[in-house]
Amino acid sequence: MIDRTLNFILDGKEFKTLGSGRTDAMVSANETAFELFIYEKIEDEEAFLALFNHNLPQDIRALGIEQVDADFNIIQHSKIKEYIYLFAFGQKCHPFCAPIMTTILDDLDIDIMKEGAKLFEGTHNFKPYCFRATNNGVYKRTVESCVLTENTLFTASFFPKQSYTLVVKGKGFGRNQIRLMMGTLIKLGRGEVDLKYIKASLKPESNEVMDFIAPASGLILNSVDFE
Repeated sequence: MIDRTLNFILDGKEFKTLGSGRTDAMVSANETAFELFIYEKIEDEEAFLALFNHNLPQDIRALGIEQVDADFNIIQHSKIKEYIYLFAFGQKCHPFCAPIMTTILDDLDIDIMKEGAKLFEGTHNFKPYCFRATNNGVYKRTVESCVLTENTLFTASFFPKQSYTLVVKGKGFGRNQIRLMMGTLIKLGRGEVDLKYIKASLKPESNEVMDFIAPASGLILNSVDFE
């Protein structure tokens, strides 16, 4: 839809877009970024942004525009991504929650899940947390922070009284990594695995394969910050 809108407002002039990364289907984005390559200078950036927003579909809003030099590459440039996994548990939520919040019908031990989340922080072998990992991938990755806490970031009149967020920051993540991390924390909260299991899964020699991918609908790309 972004390219279609740009093609319309640029009246067929040549351009190219490059996104900062991909997300799974049904994953929401609070903030993300893309690079626009254009062959004619935009004289009035404010007017361009206003026109762009006016023609974008209702579920997309452009927050800002910034000129970069020729050396900038949105994919390769160093950046920190922050993902949020929004969830509740114990009973079925209002159907309006479904696009951005996952409901776990089982009871969960939130306190032990908070302990488990902290174990993901640091540099570890995240191969067990990469969907269909091969022997050729790079799985030594660093999670800058991983915190599970009560949700204070998103509110709505139809939200349950209590909901929670897993907030994860890092420079890069493997395929389905955060959803597999969240799936393991859900299993921890159910009592199906323990903290020792998570610690062992992150060791360099681990060949564990995580079998529970948390639903995509609870995952939100919250921000992309370039260094």
